[in-house]
Amino acid sequence: MHERIHETSAQARLEDIGNRQERSTCMTPVSPAEEVHLLQRIAQQDQTAMSLLYDRYARPLYSLAFKMLGTAEEAEEVVLDVFCQVWKSAQRYDISRGRVDTWMFLMLRSRALDRLRKRKRQAKAVVVSTLEAQVQAAPQPDEVLLMRERRDQVQAALDQLPSEQRQVLELAYFSGLTHAEMSATLGLALGTVKTRVRLGLNKLRRLLDEVD
Repeated sequence: MHERIHETSAQARLEDIGNRQERSTCMTPVSPAEEVHLLQRIAQQDQTAMSLLYDRYARPLYSLAFKMLGTAEEAEEVVLDVFCQVWKSAQRYDISRGRVDTWMFLMLRSRALDRLRKRKRQAKAVVVSTLEAQVQAAPQPDEVLLMRERRDQVQAALDQLPSEQRQVLELAYFSGLTHAEMSATLGLALGTVKTRVRLGLNKLRRLLDEVD
């Protein structure tokens, strides 16, 4: 419960960042020592101190996150993640390693960069997969010649079929029509269409066997 630092209310605040008017510039400054004191209170699970820190840094953290990531949703998620981390690790803050605000901005930058690297890896994976698929799908030059030759043979064999058989085969294999669709298109009985397809295929097979 405490570890989540009331994420619902925090998320609601983050979603409101982009819609609120700029806060007054006359906000009372907080010294580095006071910020350290806030962190000490947060380490003791003081939610009021957490709210004070949030109210002071949510907007500038969000601005940096949005500038780096370019989307409001990801910027909000990263900011919320930073405050969750602050809540969980405030007791480990080492004042000798820098100011509180510097510590928080470094956390945000690190998380934003992780997301950018993940985006890049995902985009690269998509490109590689696409290229591999294209290479695998693309016929080699000799295959192209064979395909063209076979296509010409099939067309020549089709031209030798009776017109009614050639018609149904072309509708089936070039237009992708089913038997029922050909029946409706041609105004023929379904049995007639099936018979013409069967006879046409048998004759086409024999003609192609003769070529081979």
